Amino acid sequence: MECCRRATPGTLLLFLAFLLLSSRTARSEEDRDGLWDAWGPWSECSRTCGGGASYSLRRCLSSKSCEGRNIRYRTCSNVDCPPEAGDFRAQQCSAHNDVKHHGQFYEWLPVSNDPDNPCSLKCQAKGTALVVELAPKVLDGTRCYTESLDMCISGLCQIVGCDHQLGSTVKEDNCGVCNGDGSTCRLVRGQYKSQLSATKCKIHRVGPLDLLTCYPPLAY
Repeated sequence: MECCRRATPGTLLLFLAFLLLSSRTARSEEDRDGLWDAWGPWSECSRTCGGGASYSLRRCLSSKSCEGRNIRYRTCSNVDCPPEAGDFRAQQCSAHNDVKHHGQFYEWLPVSNDPDNPCSLKCQAKGTALVVELAPKVLDGTRCYTESLDMCISGLCQIVGCDHQLGSTVKEDNCGVCNGDGSTCRLVRGQYKSQLSATKCKIHRVGPLDLLTCYPPLAY
């Protein structure tokens, strides 16, 4: 009884073609993965407090263009600044106080919440209606809007969630809890106060509000 069967010329050709295709596929994957160098170390934070940005770079190793980004960002220094530090955008405006504008010195105040270009440094001369764009880009880590954690990075407004992560859409609930479900507070005469014992009160969701029902009724 034969232990094996002799391969036909057609079978050999198919096998060789399969090996060649596999080799090319593996080599192309290796080439694609090897187009980029490893990511470099993270830079220093653009701010020491109040939320800033840090970046990391990588180098394209191919003579042709590489797909993807050569820079990535992350947030850093996500701690509140002391009150005496002042507003970050205001600091950048005041840095131009000792620079003449059309032959005259001005005391510059920040212009915030620009809907068209929130990441440009627009400042207003104190006591006048003069508004000037003193720089096309604010420093990385500057808030896009005063009531938002979104920050400007390289001149573009980037989304920042309440978890202080770039690209995060996590928001605070009505109680001020990041990614909360609104169950940690109650509405009393239009103001939130700490939740009472669950054995006496129940919270009901009514639209965007958490209403508290207590038995016996609370005395206000």
